[in-house]
Amino acid sequence: MEIFIEYGYIGVFIASFLAATILPFSSEVVLTGVLLAGAAYWPCMVAATLGNFLGGMSCYWLGMLGKVEWIEKYLKLDAVKLQKVQDWIKGKGSWMGFFVFLPGIGDFIAVALGFLRANIWIVAISMFLGKAIRYWVWMEFVYKVQGLF
Repeated sequence: MEIFIEYGYIGVFIASFLAATILPFSSEVVLTGVLLAGAAYWPCMVAATLGNFLGGMSCYWLGMLGKVEWIEKYLKLDAVKLQKVQDWIKGKGSWMGFFVFLPGIGDFIAVALGFLRANIWIVAISMFLGKAIRYWVWMEFVYKVQGLF
């Protein structure tokens, strides 16, 4: 983690990208270290959000490599029910991209949205908003705790 902190904003970007992929990684540790080292607020916010967003979209694109026929074949799901799920995901379900920031399940949500061919624009917008709000809350928390000492 120290090497990422030493690279400042670039380290935050890389750590955030890696944390949003299927690799187990914590970008909050790096972001906190860079903030406590005296880095500016907005460049950290941009680096963390952009890196995490692009990492999340890479999971979406990874999901798009899958074939819907696999669900029918291997999970033995009815084609009509699967089509209903896909139709819902392509519409209102695409907004589930907002929750890709959640630890543990976010990567699976992103892959599933790609696999089920959710609307890429709605997924991208909602995912970006979720990740931006997540880092904003985290950074405010870091500053509040730092202010106590």
